[in-house]
Amino acid sequence: MTISLLEVNKKILGYVSLTFLGYFTIGLSLATLPIFIHQILGFNTIVAGLVISVQYIATFLLRGYAGKIVDTKGPKVSVLRSMLFFALSGILLLLVFLFRSQPLISLGVLLVTRLFTGIGEGLVGASPINWALLELGDEHAAKAISFNGIASYGALALGAPLGVLMVDHINYESLGILTCLIGILGYLYSRSKTPYQVISKKTVAVSFRRVLLTVAPFGICLALGGLGFGSISTFMTLYYEHFNWQNGAACLTVFGIFFILTRLVFNKVIDHYGGLKVALISLFVETFGLMVIALALHPFWTLVGAALTGLGFSLVFPALGVEAIKRVHQNQQGSALAAYGLFIDISLGITGPLIGFIANNVGMTGIYPFSAIMVSIGFAVVGNLLYNRRTKLA
Repeated sequence: MTISLLEVNKKILGYVSLTFLGYFTIGLSLATLPIFIHQILGFNTIVAGLVISVQYIATFLLRGYAGKIVDTKGPKVSVLRSMLFFALSGILLLLVFLFRSQPLISLGVLLVTRLFTGIGEGLVGASPINWALLELGDEHAAKAISFNGIASYGALALGAPLGVLMVDHINYESLGILTCLIGILGYLYSRSKTPYQVISKKTVAVSFRRVLLTVAPFGICLALGGLGFGSISTFMTLYYEHFNWQNGAACLTVFGIFFILTRLVFNKVIDHYGGLKVALISLFVETFGLMVIALALHPFWTLVGAALTGLGFSLVFPALGVEAIKRVHQNQQGSALAAYGLFIDISLGITGPLIGFIANNVGMTGIYPFSAIMVSIGFAVVGNLLYNRRTKLA
């Protein structure tokens, strides 16, 4: 039975909307928490970075467990559990803000909140993609992955400025309430969808470590590229505060808009030019964007830099991912993508404390030059991989 392109798109959108809901809850507090920790609770930027990074560490640790749930019980179970954790994180977030007059208690509850958020992110992860592929087939994998990426970064781009507006015009507590409500909505919507079961591939699980080592060169480049996004999402609001500029969350929105537009407009360039060439150009553009932010003397130019960073980072994941799965056998491609995805978790997990250390010891103005240098190292490594490939073919 054939299915129309419109129907395929509708079904994929129905699944990745769950990704959107999950990441929207993450985005709501993304731009407000660093300022809350630093200015309201009175802790330094290193502590702020560490607390933010707890989420990404939890996500990293949950990757394997979430994959096991999908393999044994189906993606619906994984998504349902993720939405419960998002709802619980909203309740805890409300407590964080209610106890802000007692900084240590508030910070302790916030650590648990970030842990729950990370568990939710780890469980939702690629589950909607797997759910879509179980219904529609592997031939729609590229589209499902692309749509899922648009849903996640689009949700962050919308959630961050909305969270700032809610704090400015309502209060901090409203963030916790809305986060909980969205988690409940996602849970109810997930329950309404048809479950699909997947058969576990034990051969893939046994060879996961070998697959991880195989994709590591590409994953390392991805991790270095992820520092650009991490520095914008975690520290841009504090960076704006340092210069007494307004609306730092707009940078994350602009980043997200250009990230999405790039994926939509240039969705065929990887097939045409190859993953390494696209990744090389992408990392160059991302580096240039971060340098624009570093040299900006007016918030307009930070927006330009954020746009270029989003444009550059957008195709890094799929471009290097295509190269990564070429290195493994066909029946290990799912494992390769899971292993490859760990590197972005590692990147976002270390960005907070690493950039926080730079900010605390060098100053806020050191954040984006440092980020640009890290991304440029990724550019150099990709260039070396491309050179070695051409040398072998010569």
